[in-house]
Amino acid sequence: MVKYLAAYLLLVNAGKTSPSAEDIKSVLSAADVEIEEEKIEKLLSELEGKSVEELIAEGNEKLSSVPTGGAAAGGAAGGAAAGGATEEAAEEAAEEEKEESDDDMGFGLFD
Repeated sequence: MVKYLAAYLLLVNAGKTSPSAEDIKSVLSAADVEIEEEKIEKLLSELEGKSVEELIAEGNEKLSSVPTGGAAAGGAAGGAAAGGATEEAAEEAAEEEKEESDDDMGFGLFD
């Protein structure tokens, strides 16, 4: 469905305010994409009466409520709660890194 929406948006960006099914088919066939009529019809029915600017604004509103902290933020918060244990783990990691260093082998990975 994304390729049909992409074709629609390309047409709008090119100045066609209300692309037709034939317009979308033309773009998709130029890109050698297999065309499914029902997907084009579904897209056009869902976009009927809406402007691209309105749709983008709605999408931005929906995306603004999505949490984007990820696992790294959760790990940092958990580490901060652990307090002194985090400092000890960091020291141990630094020691291990020093031990596993390839300095004594005479070459580096990217030399």
